[in-house]
Amino acid sequence: MLRAPDARARDSQTRQIQDNVTNVEKHFGELCQMFAAYVRKTARLRDKADLLVREISMYADTETPHLKNGLKHFADQLSKVQDYRQAEVERLEAKVIEPLKSYGTIVKLKREDLKATQLARNREAKQMQQLDRMRQRNPSDRQIIVS
Repeated sequence: MLRAPDARARDSQTRQIQDNVTNVEKHFGELCQMFAAYVRKTARLRDKADLLVREISMYADTETPHLKNGLKHFADQLSKVQDYRQAEVERLEAKVIEPLKSYGTIVKLKREDLKATQLARNREAKQMQQLDRMRQRNPSDRQIIVS
């Protein structure tokens, strides 16, 4: 038979697990959205800088050789900075956003596991109550109690 302190401890533990799952679900979802927004903004900044590099190169083509050389060099350096920005975007997507997105599935599975555990525990508690009732009705009839 389930003793009251054991049942209370299990219920407390179950509530704590539910709270943890809900907390992870809420905050990891927010983190994932915020990182995704950050990556999108960084990618847009990279795109704008690429347009700037293209415009500088087009302007350089219309200038004197000395200025043209300086502008082309500047555009080349700015382009290299954008290559680093592209690498940042790719790293963030691969190393941060993808793992955070996988937590959605993990949380869903944990919630289902928790639900299945609660159902099993409730079934067990009902069976124990039925067993107690049978014991109270027929304390000496072991065959009915065993079945």
